[in-house]
Amino acid sequence: MSTLQPLPASFPATVAALHRVAEEIVAPARKPDNEIALIATPGGFGTPEFEHAGRRRQVRVEGAELAHDGQRTPLTTLEDARRFLGELVPGGPLSTEPLDVDPVAAARLGDWYAFGAEILAELSDATASPAWLWPEHFDLALELGDDAAGQRANYGFSPGDADHPEPYAYFGPWTAEVSGELWNAAGFRGAELRYADLLAAADPHAAALEFFRIRRDALV
Repeated sequence: MSTLQPLPASFPATVAALHRVAEEIVAPARKPDNEIALIATPGGFGTPEFEHAGRRRQVRVEGAELAHDGQRTPLTTLEDARRFLGELVPGGPLSTEPLDVDPVAAARLGDWYAFGAEILAELSDATASPAWLWPEHFDLALELGDDAAGQRANYGFSPGDADHPEPYAYFGPWTAEVSGELWNAAGFRGAELRYADLLAAADPHAAALEFFRIRRDALV
């Protein structure tokens, strides 16, 4: 079971850098073209396995490194990463500005996605979509629930955004009208659970499951 630890001061800058890697390197490497959804992978995120040029491939970010085809390279610049992947990310050049990736912060991001993947797998049922990590928002999320009954919602884990300086779990109803103390989200309609609150919980795993299940049951 994944564990959560305090975040270093370098976490926001590292998330911003890895977000660029997800958008400009890892998602474009996925084949067939225009399939951009990523997944949580050990130590970070990456593509699902895919077929290209007669071989099974997978591109991953693990900590502060880019991995592909049994090889690894430190994440230095976007252009270095593009060259490492060769034919999978043609064109360029991309930015040669140094990527501000702190290995400790990158490991904490990997922990967050692993934690989220475990929670989403436990919540998943026959109505659930796959748990995708979308490069545009850098969230790991799935859709779950009966749409016709007004119970479908997004269940997700964000590493932080303009309205949230730290990671948070979120529950976003598709159509149900919600109000009251359960629905505390900032910047969207729904509910959120802050990273700090999970860290403070005696059992973060149980706290996250309770957060989602209480909101799910409130839509019934």
